[in-house]
Amino acid sequence: MSDDGVNATRRRFLTAATSVVGAAGVVGVAVPFVGSWNPSAKAKAAGAPVKFDVSKLEPGEMKVVEWRGKPVYVVRRTEESLKSLEGRDDELKDPGSVDAEQPEYVTGLSRSIKDEFLVLIGLCTHLGCAPKYRPEVGASDLGGSEWLGGFFCPCHGSKFDLSGRVYKGVPASANLVVPPYSYESEFVLVIGVAQETV
Repeated sequence: MSDDGVNATRRRFLTAATSVVGAAGVVGVAVPFVGSWNPSAKAKAAGAPVKFDVSKLEPGEMKVVEWRGKPVYVVRRTEESLKSLEGRDDELKDPGSVDAEQPEYVTGLSRSIKDEFLVLIGLCTHLGCAPKYRPEVGASDLGGSEWLGGFFCPCHGSKFDLSGRVYKGVPASANLVVPPYSYESEFVLVIGVAQETV
């Protein structure tokens, strides 16, 4: 083979090798670039709906679920606790939840889709502390009128009933917030997805 033939073969090899390395470099740069267009896992988690199986809750029990970085209280109320909501209007700032932050499909004394299950954002409407779940009746350390169970904020003494409605005479100005939520099935709660109304 002549020197020209060897040089031509060598040139073709170098051109092909350079093209392959260049193409690999383009792919290596393009993949992270295109990937950067997708939201991060943290961003997805920040707004993603959260599912919770309420059948795991015993009557009177509360669990905390995190949604958008906030604690969401899910409470399985008893018949007795639902009855304690009645006849307390004169003690509450917003008994009908007229000024409350809650979805339009959450109405009535129970402030829930299903009376048995309460769903609230667990942040006091005064300064954002986490109220404690105090379901027991007659707790003497909470002051004021007879305690019928609910949520007590130890930071500044705000009290809420078992529907998250705020009592009069406490620093919190509004009822606890009800987030958008729905039921995927009989017992699977989806926090962050609004209930479809017919």
